[in-house]
Amino acid sequence: MSTAMEDEIKRWTAKRKSALVMEVLQGKTTVAEASRSYDLPPSEIETWIDEAKRGMENALRANPLDIREQYEKQIKHLQEAYGEAMLELRARKKLQSLLGEDEK
Repeated sequence: MSTAMEDEIKRWTAKRKSALVMEVLQGKTTVAEASRSYDLPPSEIETWIDEAKRGMENALRANPLDIREQYEKQIKHLQEAYGEAMLELRARKKLQSLLGEDEK
């Protein structure tokens, strides 16, 4: 890792996050190594990588989406997933009641 990043990190700024993400993408380190080195959960580093990829893809579009559009699209997707999960849960409860099973 770069010497600037080896100092004790008190706050993960966007600049520090992007430097770490670039090192992972360039193959200079792995998510597992970075996780151990900086005492971060691997899922957090992977989230940063996913966000960087989305941002890069958006930046390379002919007509980039603004941040608000990106978040609104993500919220809509999450709301749809939540609605589907709720329907499935209700269907399972209804099936349990019809079969006379106790709730677990």
